[in-house]
Amino acid sequence: MDKLKQLIQKCKCGVYLTTNEHRDLYMTVEDRLRELSDFDNLPDIDPEIKQLMIEKNTMIELQFYPVTPIGFYRLFHWDLDLALDQALECIDT
Repeated sequence: MDKLKQLIQKCKCGVYLTTNEHRDLYMTVEDRLRELSDFDNLPDIDPEIKQLMIEKNTMIELQFYPVTPIGFYRLFHWDLDLALDQALECIDT
């Protein structure tokens, strides 16, 4: 929880966390990612991370606006702590 709190404090605008939305839609992770890519430009997802998302049937989506309400980062992962680490790295670099 400290990492999420830290991310929220560092961002001047919104932080949005979505977990396992694909399950609400009776979809697989792979199908949900395919559907999202049809409507939106998804960020590149590391193949290993994508494979683990599929294997674990877990999809973490983190979108955050560090400076303005226009510029944002969007990350996908299978592990919340690792996604938060990656988000904090984006801001700190």
